[in-house]
Amino acid sequence: MRILVANLGSTSFKYRLFSLEGERADLLARGGHERVTDYGAAIDQSLADLATAGHVRSAADLDGVGFKTVLGGELSGCLLADEKVEQALRATADLAPAHNPPYAEGLRIFRERHPAVPRVALFETAFYQWVPDHARRYAVPESWFQAGIRRYGFHGASHKFVAERSAELLGRADVAAVARRLYLDGPRPVRGASLRIISCHLGGSSSVTGIRDGVAIGTSMGLSPQSGLPQSNRVGDLDSAALPCAMRRLGLTLEQAEKQLTKEGGLLALSGKSNDLRDIRAAAVAGDARAQLAIDTFVHSIRHWIGAFWLELGGCDALVFTAGIGENNPWLREAVCAGLSGLGLQLNLSANAVEPPETDLAAADSTTRVLVIPANEELVVAREAARLLAARRAP
Repeated sequence: MRILVANLGSTSFKYRLFSLEGERADLLARGGHERVTDYGAAIDQSLADLATAGHVRSAADLDGVGFKTVLGGELSGCLLADEKVEQALRATADLAPAHNPPYAEGLRIFRERHPAVPRVALFETAFYQWVPDHARRYAVPESWFQAGIRRYGFHGASHKFVAERSAELLGRADVAAVARRLYLDGPRPVRGASLRIISCHLGGSSSVTGIRDGVAIGTSMGLSPQSGLPQSNRVGDLDSAALPCAMRRLGLTLEQAEKQLTKEGGLLALSGKSNDLRDIRAAAVAGDARAQLAIDTFVHSIRHWIGAFWLELGGCDALVFTAGIGENNPWLREAVCAGLSGLGLQLNLSANAVEPPETDLAAADSTTRVLVIPANEELVVAREAARLLAARRAP
């Protein structure tokens, strides 16, 4: 089965083409365009590039197109992306303005260009479908809840991959099987002790998720991608009184305040220099106090959420780091893991500094393992699209 995974940003279109057979997935091609002003032209050119390379000569060579859609409100999961999905993306664009409009446009273009090719939407919220109500609700009036004000969670494809891959690395094939088929079969009980994973997706946007037996029990992100940890230029968690207070004291309009919180906040606001942790780290090493503050605040928030899920899970069998920041910064992993020996986590500092991904970085006597698992969200989208389409074809 050939699945094209379409990744649409606010000014970009990227793609990966996979060939899937059973659990095996081979990457056939990848490419895309930056500074996109016309998604139709970018998509047409990408398909032409695939045809020139001999990968997709016509729509008949594609079994499906997968989309890592972000937020559809009550519409979630892995499902065929019809016009109802496009409408849901547009209806919730106020909460994900950088993501939803491009995906709605991309779905429309593929629907019009190639109506016979199935389109599959894997929502970032899908991994949190089974989070208990008490971990999804805010203490707001019932009318707010009915209007969709609740914790949805994001980075679902990344955390789902961690759920699958960490179980494999830890020798829990039963849990890996549950995680793989979660969107088709739902949660299933496993034999033996529970596998408790805390997954840290740390990148330009970051979140921490607690996972028991392949199923999420909660996550740091809530109503929108603007919540949880301090993001690169988004505020993260904030007291609800802060917005009206800042508007009154600084004379800001709602639009101005929203812009400052979503484009001028986060690590950028704390450091006063950059929203890129590499630049912030360099400034901190050179003695910049605000840059060090940004790092300390980021680490504090990561540890806060790890602690919350450690308690909720009743322990942690493996702490996992993924995404660009989590994968590439041993110093950050060391800071996050510092002082946790009393909880049974002891980092092997030399291994943390030099070992390749998917190597256990914990000391031999640590009861909690520490893993780095490279993010592979596109692979998750391709696999879930293939599973959905294969299930629909099955007699």
